[in-house]
Amino acid sequence: MIDNYQERRFERVKTTIFEDSTQASKKIAKEIAKLINKNNNKGEKSILGFACGSAQIGVYNELVRLHKTKGLSFKNVITFNIDEYYPMQPDTLQSRARFMNEYLFDHIDIDRRNINIPDGSIEYNKVSKYCVAYDKKIDDFGGVDIQLLGIGQTGHIGFNEPGSSLDSKTRLINLDNITITEAASDFFDEENVPRKAITMGLASIMKAKKIILLSWGESKASVLKKTIEEKIDDKIPASCLQNHPNAEIIIDEASAAELCRRKTPWIVRSCNWDNESLLRKAVVWLCNKIDKPVLKLTDRDYNDFGISDLLAKFESAYNINIKVFNDLQHTITGWPGGKPNADDRVRPERKLPYPKKVLVFSPHPDDDVISMGGTLSRLVDQGHEVHTVYQTSGSIAVFDDDAIKYIDFVKDFNEIIGLKDSVSENYIRDTINFIKNKKPMQVDTEKVQQIKSIIRRGEAKSACRFVQIPSKNIHFLNMPFYETGKVRKKTIGLDDTQCIVNILQKIKPHQIFAAGDLSDPHGTHQVCFKVILYALNKLKNEEWLKSCNIWLYRGAWQEWDIDQVDMAVPLSPDEVSRKRMAIFKHQSQKDRPLFPGTDPREFWKRAEDRNHQTAILYDKLGMAEYEAIEVFSKFEMFT
Repeated sequence: MIDNYQERRFERVKTTIFEDSTQASKKIAKEIAKLINKNNNKGEKSILGFACGSAQIGVYNELVRLHKTKGLSFKNVITFNIDEYYPMQPDTLQSRARFMNEYLFDHIDIDRRNINIPDGSIEYNKVSKYCVAYDKKIDDFGGVDIQLLGIGQTGHIGFNEPGSSLDSKTRLINLDNITITEAASDFFDEENVPRKAITMGLASIMKAKKIILLSWGESKASVLKKTIEEKIDDKIPASCLQNHPNAEIIIDEASAAELCRRKTPWIVRSCNWDNESLLRKAVVWLCNKIDKPVLKLTDRDYNDFGISDLLAKFESAYNINIKVFNDLQHTITGWPGGKPNADDRVRPERKLPYPKKVLVFSPHPDDDVISMGGTLSRLVDQGHEVHTVYQTSGSIAVFDDDAIKYIDFVKDFNEIIGLKDSVSENYIRDTINFIKNKKPMQVDTEKVQQIKSIIRRGEAKSACRFVQIPSKNIHFLNMPFYETGKVRKKTIGLDDTQCIVNILQKIKPHQIFAAGDLSDPHGTHQVCFKVILYALNKLKNEEWLKSCNIWLYRGAWQEWDIDQVDMAVPLSPDEVSRKRMAIFKHQSQKDRPLFPGTDPREFWKRAEDRNHQTAILYDKLGMAEYEAIEVFSKFEMFT
């Protein structure tokens, strides 16, 4: 846990930052377990408020572990969930009831009569009376002891959308368009998302004796800043927690990125300016603040914007500017695999060995070209042995229409070459019939999942051929945690880690590129990176790994800040066009991907705009002007 009272002075609600979500989840579960054990010993009930979201899964997993290994009993626990989609049958894949059963209730000794989840199947004309009764039942039990919350992109808690009244009670509410888009990945398409939900109101939530809001990943960083550091605003419903006497927001480093104590720590405390990353962060911030390149900053600029202690350390703006300018300049390289026969003392990547064995991990079958397509091509062009490793099949991101299109192709192809047999004809007929009669949100059969996996695999191979990666260097892992046919995945297992261990041992790379972003809306990137870390830790005594550099790229959702960049690879207009064409090879994801997130742009457009914007940022800082730049952060695992 990372915390400091002095750093909190801009924060209007207690906020605790953890290194990662695992530590935080254990802390929260421990607090809940302490309450349950205390009340169990006194023969009293514990009243818990639960929420359903990826942020809460770690807490529920830890509570299950404590039940199974430490004897934590839930027999005297009463639970109230905060919301449910409407209309929604409790056994539907996306229902809150099913979520709670799968992640918690099916694995503990709770009395089913003590579970309370808003009923999304109730008749419309009975909803209002039902909601009043739901609030009354909570009050009759003396109120919620600990209420868990998540936060949405709009700042909603529960389904209390922007504009919700502070005195709102449990009710039926219309969902905001952003909330619907945010939920689209769970429902296999935006059109399947219910337009309404039953939710506990802000007043209902605020009655809880203790409130814990948790959030992981970069995607919520901006709304968390507004929630924590700005005044209460009904446009940010979560900001009402500032008025609660016992509310706490628990987040990881990625979610805390926009808070003053992380984004501009020099404003809240004295800083160690020997930290070169922090020094660069402050100077880049100042440049952006006053729209000046690094070498034009003056003593007065540093004084006027609260960084005068830098002048005391370095004696003049000139000394600071030169140091940071050189630091930024040295991140730029046209040789991402290292330049042979060059002085590499100030280059991001060492020159030897040459050529290198390079392993590029891609969580989905298109993340490699979307995030580092230009660098991928450059590595191949410069003679390195490049391997692409696709960690998951990406099958759930293929539309049914695409699956039918390819099945029809196989059917016509079989007819052209005269290949007819009852097995293949029955297979094709049964598969097409399933898809045509498939209900909204119904999970694909194993056959359909396999077909969609083959589609993504073929597109990945096509993109690799385009950038001239040989077929023998293309690897598909189909990691088991992903292969559920659902948006919700299985917990990481030893077999997932072993997949990564095997491919690393087989290639023994000199360079590893991996997705280090945490903004992927359904969390696959996070899981894939976590499994890589597990594998690397198992191999930490391997001699080849000790001399292997690990570079992290970010995916289609967000880019590294300049202060986090260790290698910047500039792209020419031709290389940008080449990258675009490589992305276009993923036809099933073009025009309208199944899981686009809240950004309406196509993936190729997001990548192109982001790379171009990075080039503009470098240009504004006084570096050379480029068409686009792909950036990477070096990961030091064993320091």
